Amino acid sequence: MISHDVRVHPSSAHLPREEQLAWKIAQVAADPVEVEPDVTEMVINRIIDNVAVATASLLREPPAAARAQALAHPYRPGSTVVGVVADQRVSPEWAAWANGVAVRELDFHDTFLAAEYSHPGDNIPPILAVAQHVAADAGRRVDGGRLDGRRLVRAIATGYEIQVDLVRAISLHRHKIDHVAHLGPSAAAGLGTLLGLDAETIVHAVGQALHTTTATRQSRKGEISTWKAYAPAFAGKVAVEAVDRAMRGQTSPTPIYEGEDGVIAWLLDGPEAAYQVALPGPGEPKRAILETYTKEHSAEYQSQALIDLARRLHRERPELTDPERVESIVIHTSHHTHDVIGSGANDPQKYDPAASRETLDHSIPYIVAVALQDGRWHHVDSYTPERAARPDTVALWRKITTAEDPEWTRRYHSTDPAEKAYGGRMEITLTDGSRVVEEIAVADAHPLGARPFAREQYVEKFRTLAEGVLDDAETVRFLDLVQRLPDLGADELGELTVVAPPRLLESVTVPRGIF
Repeated sequence: MISHDVRVHPSSAHLPREEQLAWKIAQVAADPVEVEPDVTEMVINRIIDNVAVATASLLREPPAAARAQALAHPYRPGSTVVGVVADQRVSPEWAAWANGVAVRELDFHDTFLAAEYSHPGDNIPPILAVAQHVAADAGRRVDGGRLDGRRLVRAIATGYEIQVDLVRAISLHRHKIDHVAHLGPSAAAGLGTLLGLDAETIVHAVGQALHTTTATRQSRKGEISTWKAYAPAFAGKVAVEAVDRAMRGQTSPTPIYEGEDGVIAWLLDGPEAAYQVALPGPGEPKRAILETYTKEHSAEYQSQALIDLARRLHRERPELTDPERVESIVIHTSHHTHDVIGSGANDPQKYDPAASRETLDHSIPYIVAVALQDGRWHHVDSYTPERAARPDTVALWRKITTAEDPEWTRRYHSTDPAEKAYGGRMEITLTDGSRVVEEIAVADAHPLGARPFAREQYVEKFRTLAEGVLDDAETVRFLDLVQRLPDLGADELGELTVVAPPRLLESVTVPRGIF
């Protein structure tokens, strides 16, 4: 990895293009380095993961609305929409939109947390959508041949690499900027790799994508709305459009990061800011996907380990489920967990039984209360209004608070994989004066956890979430196909989707919009 110094420069300095971060990102994307076998296997895992959680969300209103918008934009060759018959194609940016919302809706796919936080699997919908569209165009050539599964793997590896590298180095949430501002550039870079574009083109796609995806974090604050699922889908859609414009010779604000009126100077740490951004050098494999991790539970990632701890306490200390016997529960954890999904957010909505699902999956007091009482977590049952309003749950829920612990904050930001942790210490005081103190560093499904996810677990997650949504034959077909990903020809990329029974999709209706 090469560490690049990134800081603000006045316009009078005429910062050379070769010294600009967007150019360095573009060079990484244009580097035709091959993908290593373990990275390829993880790319397959994450496509399985994405399609699993998208399948489980098909009947929810946000994905249904996004799907209706996409289907109003038919296009040939076009791209598929998850759940819809594969020969019903739409314009690729709208497929990226609909599929991105479906993937993000349940907060149930992969994550990477560092200076910033992210869901790098959000790169897959726009990259796959464009791959399907271009591969289906028999007259279209990419670097002398048609686009195939191996090229798709390389593109996804780029998307993950750039997003993880930006997330390691540059905090957005500290300045109340939403994390999708790192997703726009990473998706644009991945598309550059997919299409074999040169750095001169990719740099403008990266700049346009960043410029148009900087938005505030209000989408994840207070009463969280359905836009939470749309925000990354919007970034993916914008990235597709930015690449299209750049391919047509349209340029971007330059330098987008370092300019005196650019992103760093006015949206992030200001004119005196300096960052060290490490990116792969020429010919260096892109391996960042291996540092990311998926979810066993449908909730914010920082809750994963604490759900696992709560499940264990449910089995071992059943008295802790009774609010009459519990005086208080204090979760000592990192600044991020305390400030974003804990009581440190100062959001009364995090304790409101009538709050939206999007709010509840960002409330660690609610999540711990339900996991303690139920001994499990379910992507539907754990969020129903009836479950949230249960009197004994509300009573226990309101006795749970969080507190920042400097040691957990240090471990959250550690660069040592053996130390890095996203859990916390639970201190429970009972009404009889006794105390229970337990801690957990990483989720059971984490690579260093009690039950790390491997291909078997990704496949099982898919089968579980597809049950009652897909026919068994469709589940088998998709899983057989995706596990051959590097060997897929251009004609097979359009089959990298799942088709639900039409009657199932017809069971959910959304109001008519403009389209």
